[in-house]
This record gives sequence, structure tokens and C-alpha cells, in this order.
Amino acid sequence: MQKQRLAWAITGSGHYLRECLDYLQTIENVDIYLSKAAAEIIKQYGFQMQLDATGHKVYQDKTASSVPVELFYEGKYHTLVIAPATSNTVAKMAYGFSDSLVTNLYAQAGKTRVPSIVFACDTVPEVEKGAIISEAPREHFVQVFPRGIDLENVKKLATFESTQVMDSINMLQQVVNARIKANSEHM
Repeated sequence: MQKQRLAWAITGSGHYLRECLDYLQTIENVDIYLSKAAAEIIKQYGFQMQLDATGHKVYQDKTASSVPVELFYEGKYHTLVIAPATSNTVAKMAYGFSDSLVTNLYAQAGKTRVPSIVFACDTVPEVEKGAIISEAPREHFVQVFPRGIDLENVKKLATFESTQVMDSINMLQQVVNARIKANSEHM
């Protein structure tokens, strides 16, 4: 039996993108999926070398039917991670849309009972005034103020079966490490 891998989808957010790419360099047996926006953002932020340094296979959103989702039917993955996840992607997933590579991955993970871990960009505000401090491509950091609807969509998504929503990079790493460890012990 083939060892199951981790599927990691990246959306078009710069928020904690650097940290996610750094973390991806420390783990093995990962396939990375990039939304169209993620491919653009990675170049815009100058992170292509960091992505390449992970050494993982990278799939990009280039087909209308999201062909790579068939790997979920083959039992290739033990977990799907979507990090960072934009408010757009979170909203689509919270309302059942599967019209892109990443939202299709999430839908198919659910349909094949593969647990999902989502690191939503717009979560509980990280500073007192309700702003999230986020890395930007041209300015070092900017304040971003999540809208009420964004926070509601994150809460809604967190109620879905087999879905864990993370609100910090540390929590994301802890939960992913636990999933990797549990899968390696299962083999």
C-alpha cells in the first residue's frame, strides 16, 4: 500500500504566505496546489524561490474541471490543508461552491472523508483595534480589517464535518504535525 501524502492548497493571500512556505520546507510527502491567484501572488511577493525550495510537486489551477482532484478518489491523501485561505475561498467553501481548483479540492476531500485544515486569513483580529497586520508586496506590512461577513463565513466553515479552522500559524503547524504523526504511526 502506498504511503498517503499531505495535500496543501495555497490561495491568493500574502497573509502568512511566507510562514506557510517556510513550514512547507520542513515537512515531507506533500503535494502543493496553487490557485490561479496564488501563482500570481507568489511571483508578486518574490516567493518563487521559496516555493521551489520546498522540493514538493506543485499543481496549478489550469483546467476547468480541476483534474488533479482525482487523486482524492485514489486515496493518495490523508489530509488537505488550505493555507493561507482568502476570504473569497472561505466564503465559497462555506456555501458549497466548488468552482476552482482549491474549492474543488475541499469538496472532494469532504466527499472522500479526508479531513481538512483551513488557515483562514480573516479570523479573530490579532491586535486591539480589530486589524490584522499582513505582509504586502510593496509595503512591508499593512493593516487589514476583516469584515463581519468574513468572520461569519469563517465561523460557518468551522462547523463543517471533518474541517478544522485555524486562526494562527502556530496552531496550524501543531495540528498539521499531529496529522502527519498520526498518519505515519498508522502505516
